[in-house]
Amino acid sequence: MATRIRLRRMGRKKQPEYRIVVAEKTDARDGRFIETIGHYRPREDPAVIHVDGDRARAWLAKGATPSETVDSLFKKAGVYAASPAPGAEAPAPAVATDPPTV
Repeated sequence: MATRIRLRRMGRKKQPEYRIVVAEKTDARDGRFIETIGHYRPREDPAVIHVDGDRARAWLAKGATPSETVDSLFKKAGVYAASPAPGAEAPAPAVATDPPTV
């Protein structure tokens, strides 16, 4: 089962809203889907991106591949930043030092 994480168009004419869904690669854009994991409203100012990060990371771990647009939305929403790559060490925390007082 080849799954993709992609956008499903909703809304009315000239007023697009999108749901971020997990679907079979061969299914139609607005056709059958497995799970809804978020939504994207590009017409609002600023654009609204809501993603269930835990579900998105779970599907990515299962091998689902995001479309290019969903990949950029995940980066903006911080889905990738929340979990380090498997086997990678977490970056060392920055240590702030106070300048000497005179």
